[in-house]
Order: sequence, then structure tokens, then C-alpha cells
Amino acid sequence: MTISDRVRIKDVRVLSDGWTTLKSTTFDYRRANGEWQSQQRETYERDNAAAVLPYNRARRTVILVRQFRLPAFIRGYDDLLIEAAAGVLDDATPEVRIRAEAEEETGYRLHHVQKVFEAFMSPGSVTERLHFFVAEYDPSMRVSAGGGLAHEGEDIEVLELSIDEALTMIADGRIIDGKAIMLLQHAALHIFK
Repeated sequence: MTISDRVRIKDVRVLSDGWTTLKSTTFDYRRANGEWQSQQRETYERDNAAAVLPYNRARRTVILVRQFRLPAFIRGYDDLLIEAAAGVLDDATPEVRIRAEAEEETGYRLHHVQKVFEAFMSPGSVTERLHFFVAEYDPSMRVSAGGGLAHEGEDIEVLELSIDEALTMIADGRIIDGKAIMLLQHAALHIFK
């Protein structure tokens, strides 16, 4: 039996269709004991995205970005969020899109990006699947100041940090972005061993 055999969609209603689409879905789910149970869930239909951690092995540095995030602010986080550069795929392949996002946000034109894993970041309510990449950089790859696209509301600061400082910032709570934490821990285990 597959999961498809255990789910029967009964009704899907669009509740909001703005920056993301919010849907309410009523469905029947066959529980492990064989009983069918009617459930209702709301999901944010968000396009898939990609994130990247540029790193310089010789200098033991990484590139992160700092920017305002309304949801974090609403939850009481009164600071700019330090994150891995990322963006929605917009019908591009993850590899193509993450190179463009890296250049827009960090100012670095990355040559080779390596996919390291995929993850659903909030599978209880958000449909987005995130593709995670790492990419080696050096100072000669900087082609602009970065900062994002002003017409998209981006006002991004580029940070070059040592891997040790970045890991300390996770431990002391200055980095609380899930994608940055996952990529930094990957780098600590596999790149900066």
C-alpha cells in the first residue's frame, strides 16, 4: 500500500491568493489500524526554492546574508535575520536559479555549485521543497556588491564570516535561520573537517 492508497481528497478551497496561496483541504486518511479518518488542513502553496552556502576552504570563510524578515519580526525577533542566500526556483532548475540568486544577493558569480541535500522546511503547513547547495568561492568571483533586488523589496547585507564564528553564532542564537544552520553544520562536518 502506498500513501496515495491512504489519502482521498474531498475538497480544496483557496482561502487567499497573494504572495503565497493558502488552501484549505478536506480529506480522508486511512490510519495505520485501517480506519478512515476525516481531516482538514490548511497549506501554504509555496514554490520550491534553493539555498547556497559559498565557502572558501583555504581562508575558512563562508558568505551569508542579513535581511529583514516580517514573519520573524511578528514572532518577536527584533533584528535582521542572518541567512544562507536563497530564492524561489521560478520554473528554473535548482542549479541555474541558485547561481542567479547568489549573484543577486551576495554579488558573487559562483562557477560550480554542488547539491548536498533537499528538505521540506515546514512540512506541517508549507509545500515548499528546498534544494541545498554549497559552492567554493574566492574574492575574484565578486562581480557586484550584491544586496538583492530593490524592486522585490530586498535590502540585503553581505557577510563574510569565518566558519568558526558562524558556528558560534548558531550556538549563541545570532543565527536562527534553519537553512543557514543546516548548511553551516554540513560545512563543519564535510568541508572544514
